[in-house]
Amino acid sequence: MTGWIDAHHHLWDLGEVHYPWLMARGQARFFGDPAPIQRDYLLSEFRAEAGAEGVTASVHIQVGAEDAMAEARWVQSVAEGAPDWPLPQVVFCDLTAPDLATRLDDFQSLPTVRGVRQIIGRAPGEDAASGTNALLDDPAFAEGLREAGQRGLSFDLQLIPELMEKTARVLEQAPDTRIALCHAGSPHDRSARGITDWADKLRALSALPQVTCKLSGLGMFENGWTGESIRPIVAEVLGQFGADRVMFGSNFPVDKLTSDYATLAGAYRALIPETAQGRVFRDTAAAFYGLER
Repeated sequence: MTGWIDAHHHLWDLGEVHYPWLMARGQARFFGDPAPIQRDYLLSEFRAEAGAEGVTASVHIQVGAEDAMAEARWVQSVAEGAPDWPLPQVVFCDLTAPDLATRLDDFQSLPTVRGVRQIIGRAPGEDAASGTNALLDDPAFAEGLREAGQRGLSFDLQLIPELMEKTARVLEQAPDTRIALCHAGSPHDRSARGITDWADKLRALSALPQVTCKLSGLGMFENGWTGESIRPIVAEVLGQFGADRVMFGSNFPVDKLTSDYATLAGAYRALIPETAQGRVFRDTAAAFYGLER
């Protein structure tokens, strides 16, 4: 791989796969009003935006489809239709399901599947309604993490800072499962105190060698973000994880609500030291998601 790798983005074709959250009208989400992205977002549009900034491969992350296997098969078909654009994917799978082995067998029949994601935390308000935080207390979840790792699958971890220390104790029970921390752990409180608290809690995860961190999704909690406003987050992530355990992701089209791709890429290019850019923008993701195959 010679170009950038976008390690976290989504695609959707509303005529092929149903996304209940995306099609709900008039419902604001923690990241804002989704109305502008309640339309098809296909690989051709993403490639035009990301390719202009030097991206030549990307990782598709599941995005709340009603039928996770239907979404995975559709992404597989998109990848097969664009052989010049490597597109590994991370699928949704309930790691507490009693038929987990069968589900993972089915997903792993698709050559693009590299990992699974089951969201633990999105934002405090939505988490209270969804109850996903309870996964951390379910022994079946820790067992599912181990099963995924034994199969060579990674786990994309989305949570909020308040859950980091508890989650670290769960991850210690699955030390061989590679973890990608989505959105730098969702620092939703952007006050000085909030950033300090996030940084302190993040150490529980950065101390675990199997955890890699994504610089992605930072616009979801700060719609008017600037390069200066995210500078402390970028610096803290690089300081705690090191460039070998950090990868860039756009979180498009969700973060398209707050920025165009060129602005996003330019901000990270300015904030990440040149000596670290090859790893953050390419090498870490290539190794983590098997793009070196």
